[in-house]
Amino acid sequence: MKNVILLSFLMCNLIYAQDVTIPSYYTIDADLSNHLHKIIADLGLDNDFDVGEDGIEHISLAVIDLSTDEPRIGGVNLANFIYPASVYKMYVAAEVLHQISKGELSLTSSHVVKSPNNIDKTKEVLFDPRPLLQDGDAVTVNYLLDLMITRSDNSAANCLIDIAKRENINNLMHHYNWRGSEVTRKFLKRKYEAPGYEKIRGTETCALHAADFLYRIEKNQLVNPWVSMQMKILLGRQLDKSKLATGLPRNTMFYHKTGWFSYWTHDVGIVDDGDVRYVIACFLPLRQESALDKYKILSQRIFDLIRN
Repeated sequence: MKNVILLSFLMCNLIYAQDVTIPSYYTIDADLSNHLHKIIADLGLDNDFDVGEDGIEHISLAVIDLSTDEPRIGGVNLANFIYPASVYKMYVAAEVLHQISKGELSLTSSHVVKSPNNIDKTKEVLFDPRPLLQDGDAVTVNYLLDLMITRSDNSAANCLIDIAKRENINNLMHHYNWRGSEVTRKFLKRKYEAPGYEKIRGTETCALHAADFLYRIEKNQLVNPWVSMQMKILLGRQLDKSKLATGLPRNTMFYHKTGWFSYWTHDVGIVDDGDVRYVIACFLPLRQESALDKYKILSQRIFDLIRN
């Protein structure tokens, strides 16, 4: 009976959140959601979070168990749309790779960085030796992709958004029915935005869309196998290991994209240790200094849950 009630709550939540629906290739696992709710409650992450002028926000969590023939999905507020911080850079990368796969761009195509796109004043990962991008730098698309994903470089992201163009990125998002997760903004102040984007709504996404994106990468079904495998390579080189990665056993491969800004601390990825395999997308409306310890425990408990 408890599982039936939980499943009803889950489906009502999906209908409420911009008519988001779980794709039919997933088995909705109420037991998995029940266990995830328990973990989230134990960590005090089921609260209302005050995110300043944006009001009250809630966690958005989705987990896809890949250990069975049919993928099983569960979550907590998995259709809750939330500011994704740098996580949405992976959506940008997918469209850039899509255009490369069509022959419209090349990994070796040269791009000249132009102000105000060179927004970064400090490195997101301090130990990375690559210099900050400067106005006038000539770099390749491949360099920008790697910098955007592995170091979460905002300047590189701004350049790649210009290269890919937001309408193309969002056509890709709509193709997979990830409506509501459109890339609307660059990583700079509104006064520097291109005409037509100065007053557009902020970018949002939800755990369901991020997890489905990652699932398609794992199955080589994001655009085509080449795009999927290129995405997985990029995500596998992620330099930020401060969040979910801290709770995973040694030698576990984690293909992921992190994001943090102000009230938000996020991590989404594909976990694979050879035996345990799952997708996880966690968007947490909590400042990084308060979130990191909770991320370690959350990751440990979800790994143990899937393994057992």
